[in-house]
Amino acid sequence: PRQSRLLQCENKDTMAEASKDSAKMDVDKAAPADKDKDKEKEKAPVDPNKLTIADINASLTLIRRGVASQEDRFMVRVVRLVPRLRKRLNANVLHAVIQKHFVGADAQKAALLAYLPAPTEPVETQAAAPAATTTGAAAPAAPAPILPEAEIYIHTLVVIFLIDSEKHAEAVECAERLIARAVETKRRSSDVLCARAYFYFARAHELNNSMSAIRSTLHAALRAASIRCDEPGQATLINLLLHNYLSENLVEQADVLVSKAPFPESATNNDAARYLFYLGRIRAIQLDYSEAHRHLVQAIRKAPKSAVGFLQTVNKLAVIVQLLLGEIPERDLFRHADLQRSLAPYFKLTQAVRVGDLGRFNDVIQTFGDRFQADKTYKLILRLRHNVIKTGVRMISLSYSRISFADISAKLQLGSADDAEYIVAKAIRDGVIDATINHEEGCVRSKEVVDIYSTNEPQDAFHQRIAFCLKLHNDSVKAMRYSRNAYRKYLETPEQRREREMQEEEIARDMDDKDD
Repeated sequence: PRQSRLLQCENKDTMAEASKDSAKMDVDKAAPADKDKDKEKEKAPVDPNKLTIADINASLTLIRRGVASQEDRFMVRVVRLVPRLRKRLNANVLHAVIQKHFVGADAQKAALLAYLPAPTEPVETQAAAPAATTTGAAAPAAPAPILPEAEIYIHTLVVIFLIDSEKHAEAVECAERLIARAVETKRRSSDVLCARAYFYFARAHELNNSMSAIRSTLHAALRAASIRCDEPGQATLINLLLHNYLSENLVEQADVLVSKAPFPESATNNDAARYLFYLGRIRAIQLDYSEAHRHLVQAIRKAPKSAVGFLQTVNKLAVIVQLLLGEIPERDLFRHADLQRSLAPYFKLTQAVRVGDLGRFNDVIQTFGDRFQADKTYKLILRLRHNVIKTGVRMISLSYSRISFADISAKLQLGSADDAEYIVAKAIRDGVIDATINHEEGCVRSKEVVDIYSTNEPQDAFHQRIAFCLKLHNDSVKAMRYSRNAYRKYLETPEQRREREMQEEEIARDMDDKDD
């Protein structure tokens, strides 16, 4: 019996091992099939329109959260996602979104659909009428009406689509309807979205060459935003008005606007960078080159690295202003990958100014004049002629202890020796060179070079750097985000206040007892 039991146990073990081996073989056979299915799912193409609709629905969810919590950060996230959605917008996507979120026969819904072409593919709205229910079953609840903020957001997407489709007249009409709807809303939670709506409203009019027609509208909106303390709207509208004025060379009106309308400190970095750029351009035209250079440097620092076009525009103006200040930009700026091609004409201009070669300077202006006019820097570049001449006079003064006006005129390619004498006299008066003029001999004599460290120039340079660093630190502190009601944890509770008052009373009694 003992041997029979051992045989039975061995038989059971062999049967169990055989069943395990067969199961493993089945799993091994099934595994490749499952992997093939997964690969087929991965290779299956995903409809880009569905992805775009899903992103728009996610943005609408953020809008609902922002309305419920009354926090602007959700709306800011929605606005930041718009550039990513812009490249993927089409009529099919917008039709699907409007059909889904606008309930019933809404007049706004019909107006938006009228601006869009007919969809090329069948649209799944997911908002069809509910199926008939059986007797006794409760009917489904009616869908909730669309939020005003969501309506403004979808309307803005339609305006963007019309702008990208180069339907400028329709874009202007649709944008005017959008602004009328935004003015009617008057909800604090829609401030960020309304500011973005005004931006595309101005952009549509700019492409339609009707910017002067919207100044009164922008001024009225700025007054309303200032009264309501709508800081996103104030920042956007000030930038739009400055752009409107500067595009038509109305520099005095832009300067008056800057002096009368303070820019909000809580504005985003994008709006602050644009405002600083416009401010730097105004100051450069007004010959205040030091302030212009300071504003432009701050604009470059605040601008996002992804805004390549904006950085190219600001750096072009910054190079000209730096040359007008008598400084030479660093060579690394012209070697930057994103700036090398756009700043190539300005690099040649800088080389001409650095060596003080007036002929080379004129050749650069003649070659790239059309490009400078397109960049709206041509008039500022013409001012550099005096700097080129001053640089040439300075280099001649350092090279020669005595030189005649005729030789100066030949080296600087001036008209006559009298012009050279006048330019040298002006350079001496401005402190460009330290020399004396001998009118009898018709020459100029340079004095010995003074040690610059015996003057106040190093002190002034250090003062400018320290002031810039302190302002940068203060701006960084102001830009930090603080949690709401964070200060309350530092306040004492009622119990702590009672204990403190009791301790103060006891201390007062002890002091009275000691005095007695």
